[in-house]
Amino acid sequence: MVQQWYIRVERQDGERKRQELMEQGLLDPSLKPRRDGGSILFPVISPLEGSTKEEFEGHPVVGTLPRHELIGGIAVMQERDAPGAAILLSSRPSIHTVLFAISDVEGPWRIRRYEVLAGEPTTKTRYVEHGLRFEIDVSEAYFSARLSTERQRILSGMDEGERVLDMFAGVGPYALTLARKASLVVASDLNPGAVRLMLRNIALNRCEHILPLLSDASHLPGILPWKFDRVVMNLPLGAIRFLSSAVGMCRPGGTIHCYALQEREGEFLEEIGKYPVSSIRERYVRSYSPGRWHAVYDIRLDAHAGGMCIRDEPDARE
Repeated sequence: MVQQWYIRVERQDGERKRQELMEQGLLDPSLKPRRDGGSILFPVISPLEGSTKEEFEGHPVVGTLPRHELIGGIAVMQERDAPGAAILLSSRPSIHTVLFAISDVEGPWRIRRYEVLAGEPTTKTRYVEHGLRFEIDVSEAYFSARLSTERQRILSGMDEGERVLDMFAGVGPYALTLARKASLVVASDLNPGAVRLMLRNIALNRCEHILPLLSDASHLPGILPWKFDRVVMNLPLGAIRFLSSAVGMCRPGGTIHCYALQEREGEFLEEIGKYPVSSIRERYVRSYSPGRWHAVYDIRLDAHAGGMCIRDEPDARE
């Protein structure tokens, strides 16, 4: 046991605070946070306001944890493994629930069904990404923390004051991220549960220039009066079907980010090349399943030019 400075955090805020401390370089990585009633004690490398000292265990040598995705305080396992779920639950104090998806993303609302393997019987959590806070319910709306790097990539390539359309916005991760530079973000989704959560997340982050819509993406050209500088199409299982709508709503010279699940490189180049584009940049995002991966086509529109494909090195894998 080692004495170290610590701060006390309510358990429901544990994952948010842990990420904040990591981003600030204040969390002591050599010591294991511990629970104390309804609180989590986080060891920190130097005294902070209100901190005192307490004894902590060093991190034990832990074998490889079962494969999982971490979303706030929820760990989603890739296999149904009850003993592995118990190990995951005890591996980090901020994890309150371990789930296993018993279905693929399905239905018009793009959601999965889950089984609770360990911990609290809930599908709700809070998640922090680059300072933004999100309320998540994975049974109501699909969400992947693995696209965090991709969202930051798009943000870094934006100009200040852009007008952005997010055609399949979910709970708002792209919309809220890109709102840091955009003058207006229109964020649409067909799933009422996703839009309800997105409204909470807009309020939670005090963002005043996102316009949320409950709408089928195919109806957007008849609803929206604007042309957009940038259009995000994060619907990997079907975005390409809505590309004509996206092209119609994007200004000449604007950019469309079209996500797709594909089995071969350049699978959708021919379809995209039917439109007036000046360049198409195809990028690997992450593996999805054996023989299938998540890709994004960064499409630059031009009213007069044909299509040219540029394939990037896979440097944004999540």
